[in-house]
Amino acid sequence: MNFYVNKKFKPKIKKILSFACIFFLAQFYIPANVHAIEPAEKEEVTKAIEEIFINRNQAILNGDMEFIQSIYDMNTKYGTWAFEYEQRKVKYLHNWAEKQGVRFVEINPKVVVRRVKGGNGSYSANLLCSTEYKYVYEGDSDTVNSSRIGTYHNLNLVKKEEGWIITKEWYKDPFGDSLNLENIKADDIRQYILSQPARDLSGISERRKNAVAYADKYCGAASEEQHEFKYNKKYRDYNPQGGDCANFASQILFEGGKFKKTGGWNYDGNGATGPWLNADKFKNYWVGSGRASVIAYGSYEKVYKASYKLLPGDFVAYENKGDITHISVVTGADSKGYSLVSCHNSDRHRVPWDLGWSNRKIRYWLVRVHY
Repeated sequence: MNFYVNKKFKPKIKKILSFACIFFLAQFYIPANVHAIEPAEKEEVTKAIEEIFINRNQAILNGDMEFIQSIYDMNTKYGTWAFEYEQRKVKYLHNWAEKQGVRFVEINPKVVVRRVKGGNGSYSANLLCSTEYKYVYEGDSDTVNSSRIGTYHNLNLVKKEEGWIITKEWYKDPFGDSLNLENIKADDIRQYILSQPARDLSGISERRKNAVAYADKYCGAASEEQHEFKYNKKYRDYNPQGGDCANFASQILFEGGKFKKTGGWNYDGNGATGPWLNADKFKNYWVGSGRASVIAYGSYEKVYKASYKLLPGDFVAYENKGDITHISVVTGADSKGYSLVSCHNSDRHRVPWDLGWSNRKIRYWLVRVHY
């Protein structure tokens, strides 16, 4: 997300964000001078984390909250908070699947442990996880759709007689800001989605195809292992400064879509302009300059039918309380023609465009880019 606020509030918000950054660094930062644990010990911890993630995802599929609770230390507030988040995540995925007319059939994590410190059965780990979500539509269980979501985790875990237990976990997950779907007319929406055919997108222009190829390669923790889960090193990662979504969308349109930079939309050795970097200004620039136009705007119920007009290389802007807080670029469509998007923070690779953005207060801008 990119922060864009009224000027009179900026000093106060900067102080709050600075304090938040210091707090999280104090909680989770692993100093460079900490002695590494023995390779065999790190391997044991890594294997334990992989098993936890695999088993937790299977429990999410099955709705087995008892098992999920069993892997957290419920005697600590941090362990309790982590479990309560997973509870909300399970509920949200169930509600979204009901609205969509789908069933999740697999949730497969690829864990990359970067650092481990600790000893004597108590450890802290820093890792990324590229999680593949597979789903099928009602009445078509033979066609499996796949999306990937990348997350960056800091967690503490201890080894007890009954097994490994998480005492603290923090990660930025796309479901963390999602709202419940209980108030929308899910039955009507589901029937409409299920009635849609697949879309043939093979005829799109080469520039659109190249934009998608760039997004596939550089979507970070959500990308394929062959791309090493990294961003393009030519560009600064602005996540620590509030978000990298507009920066990534700009890269997609410049590097892949071959749009020329302008005085207003630009990135160079001195940094980035507002329309390149800020989500609100990005949308305003593309629409205001005539390089793009609005297909639809409004709540989910108002725009979901129009979303089938989106093509790879177009984008979706997410507005909350009057501000655009996120940008995703369209990179495909699933077996029912439902548009899929890719983005940074949280990293997504060909994910249904509203998944994780189901707040009833969210307003969507569906935008056609003129290649």
